[in-house]
Amino acid sequence: MFSESSGLKNQTVIREFILLGFSNDPHIEGFLLFFFMIIFLVTILGNVIVILVIKSQLHLQMPMFFFLSHLAFVDICYSSVTVPKMLANFVTKQKTISWEGCIAQIFFILQTACTEVFILSAMGYDRYVAVCAPLHYNRYLSKEICNKLVGGAWLLGFFYAIVNVLPLLNIHFCSKNIITHYVCELPSLLALSCTGTLTNYIILLISLLAVGFSSFLITLVSYVYIISAVLKINSAEGRQKAFSTCSSHLIVVGLFYITGFFRYIKPNSESLINLDKVISIQYSIFTPLLNPIIYSLNNKEMKHALVKLFGTYNPIPRS
Repeated sequence: MFSESSGLKNQTVIREFILLGFSNDPHIEGFLLFFFMIIFLVTILGNVIVILVIKSQLHLQMPMFFFLSHLAFVDICYSSVTVPKMLANFVTKQKTISWEGCIAQIFFILQTACTEVFILSAMGYDRYVAVCAPLHYNRYLSKEICNKLVGGAWLLGFFYAIVNVLPLLNIHFCSKNIITHYVCELPSLLALSCTGTLTNYIILLISLLAVGFSSFLITLVSYVYIISAVLKINSAEGRQKAFSTCSSHLIVVGLFYITGFFRYIKPNSESLINLDKVISIQYSIFTPLLNPIIYSLNNKEMKHALVKLFGTYNPIPRS
């Protein structure tokens, strides 16, 4: 667990961390293992189904569903970064993670989270074009532009992760190696350092505000124009239809931004450890689970495509 460091006299450098998780009670851990395993399997299955449905249905080959399929893929990656390790710790007494494993987990959490927020921003722009400039939809959201938006989201996620992970290579962990969490997250790891972490916190805050503000601004501006355009629609049915196309996206954005920002911006506090875990569960486990459900239930095309793929759709004729 420990190795000697020539740079720190009379101290040992920790190369392995203990993830306390949720509880040491075997009965509670058995229940949590079953609970989160079901959630993980449903998350993977649900998002895979969304991808398969969109890829197999010709009438879903539209920018909105293109972004949705990539969101589903990101959710699969995001959930897979944290949940398998958490499940493994439920069934082993050695609830440890190596320094390298912890760094890798932090990198992929940051990358997939950043990628997700920019894909959500691209979906907001998609809704803006669909509502405010429907006649130019295919021009403003051509296949080439959609590919660039998704590629840009992944590239920004990579740089966001690199910027925050590289400074971790310069800090040391000398005495504390217990992470009171079920996953290696950057705030939890920095709290254990025996060397100065001010630079790390400044980089985290600046990069988080830059990523969060820019992506949220795109979404906010898109919806200001959307709401303004929808309110000008004379038909109540038309306004309802326009709002329904945006409601699912707003739900997902709200859940992800509020919980994610609260977790990473608030100061570390021993009294809020349990709250940190609950918030982390929301954006890293429940959000990838809810995304395919929310989009499928709130989208008629998706519901019809699901029924078409897995059964026969027989609409009831109106009298």
